[in-house]
Amino acid sequence: MTEFGNTALANLKQYFGYDSFKPGQGKIINTILDEKRDVLAIMPTGAGKSICYQIPAIMLPGITIVISPLISLMQDQVKSLNAAGIHAAYINSSLTDSQITKALEMAKSGTYKIIYVAPERLDNWEFTNFADSAEISMVTVDEAHCISQWGQDFRPSYLNIVKFVERLPKRPIVSAFTATATEEVKRDIECVLKLQNPGVFVTGFDRENLYFSVEHIKNKDDYIRKYVKDHSNESGIIYCATRKNVDAVFEMLTLDGVPVVRYHAGLDNEYRKNSQNDFIFDRKPVIVATNAFGMGIDKSNVRYVIHYNMPQSMENYYQEAGRAGRDGENSQCILLFSAQDIMINKFLLEKRISARWILRMKISSDSGILSALR
Repeated sequence: MTEFGNTALANLKQYFGYDSFKPGQGKIINTILDEKRDVLAIMPTGAGKSICYQIPAIMLPGITIVISPLISLMQDQVKSLNAAGIHAAYINSSLTDSQITKALEMAKSGTYKIIYVAPERLDNWEFTNFADSAEISMVTVDEAHCISQWGQDFRPSYLNIVKFVERLPKRPIVSAFTATATEEVKRDIECVLKLQNPGVFVTGFDRENLYFSVEHIKNKDDYIRKYVKDHSNESGIIYCATRKNVDAVFEMLTLDGVPVVRYHAGLDNEYRKNSQNDFIFDRKPVIVATNAFGMGIDKSNVRYVIHYNMPQSMENYYQEAGRAGRDGENSQCILLFSAQDIMINKFLLEKRISARWILRMKISSDSGILSALR
């Protein structure tokens, strides 16, 4: 084992309490630290993606910028890192201007090794001014599938990343991580981020603790009510394709006396935040949600994920079902199928495709990005 490898293991034990790396982690960390190469890692939920960039961030000389799409994810990660003794901060819209200024000043003075930032912040004058004078050793793109128009969570603001990296005084290592990516999405990530001779790692998708099943039933509501009642001491996620279904299932379980919350884009930010926190901290262990919920959620004891409606793709399904059993314990992933789901998904996909074409036409005016997007 290299000197870097021994030190990485020591840091893993000191800060995270683990004696050894999970499959794939060591090779990714070695590529970053020993070879100083870019990486793209496609690792299933629960495989330990964050450690693959957090360990190098501790050991690299400067600051690591982690680009993350969700405020709640940043807050969870930073809280956990600081609790472990690793100085970290986040920069996003939840902070006041004075808090952001103070955080950047502290980062510039060397207080923080890791800074989480929303992609929208990358073209902000104050942040780019900080980046120009700071020693940035690595830029990490979390949930990297968001950079691809073919990914299920495409975020146009992720297109700011390559411009941000290119304007830095010295090009840092660029690392990108995602739980699932089709070949098209994988190529998009490499192309749009302009990864240089990257180490590409796909650690496999089999998780032996997850049991997948499809239930072809007539009455989904009866099934949900019975399942939740029979597993009343367990935490679970129930995914629905529409807000209307989320509200209906939530109200049904509430009337049954189930400690349940709901989450979808039609609810205000404060309501969604409270729902998420109630679920994460087991105050209400069941959540009914659209796929707007879940990306980056750090909750290990989810014992079941039930899909009330058929997801729009296998990629979506694996990403959502994979939120079960992150602690390695046996967990259920159940898909409730009905023919009507096909019609719902056809309608939703047609709306999504139309929106993408409109957005594509807007993006095409930027010739620098157009070539990367075909």
